[in-house]
Amino acid sequence: MLKTIPDSTTDDHAAPTVKVAVEIESGTMMNNIEKKLPRNYNVMHVALRLACLLASLVSLVVMISAKEKSTISLYGFDLPVYSKWSFSNSFDYLVGVSAAVALHCLVQLFMSSSRMLIRKSSIISSRNHAWLLYAADQVFALAMMSAGSAASGVTNLNRTGIKHSSLPNFCKPLQRFCDHVAFSIAFTLFGCFLLAMSVVLDVVWLSVVR
Repeated sequence: MLKTIPDSTTDDHAAPTVKVAVEIESGTMMNNIEKKLPRNYNVMHVALRLACLLASLVSLVVMISAKEKSTISLYGFDLPVYSKWSFSNSFDYLVGVSAAVALHCLVQLFMSSSRMLIRKSSIISSRNHAWLLYAADQVFALAMMSAGSAASGVTNLNRTGIKHSSLPNFCKPLQRFCDHVAFSIAFTLFGCFLLAMSVVLDVVWLSVVR
């Protein structure tokens, strides 16, 4: 009785051949994608991440350093006042959002730089990766906008006082504190703009890969 012995040599050579073919096809696809993207797309994406990281860090550091002691005149009495960023929930929210955005940008910057410089490939590995970046950038951009808006309301109240009451403009005796807060809010809104630009780049990548 004859038995058929499987040709193990053929199977051993088939698996590496298929693997190499898949790698070549994947590499060809990524090269075609890169050709369709705008020139220096990867550089623009990394530059936006770096700028957003710096903006969120500046917003965070400046807000944390916002504190001041002074005196204010109320009903003819000089009263000591002390203001600190942690006394306001809106400022706490801004600090938390700025820290989260800085962490997000740092992680994405590390991943993008490693793919671009070490692997010499596109900073976005797949369509799912692009959708994830698109969603995350939108969420953080909206969070930065809401944090900046909430903090702006409190700052405006400090500068104008409360109408129909004797509560004064607190930013007169606490000018340095209000300047720190305004500077932090400005960089928060700037970071929101940078994230919005990152969303645009994500859409460009998704429009190329269909």
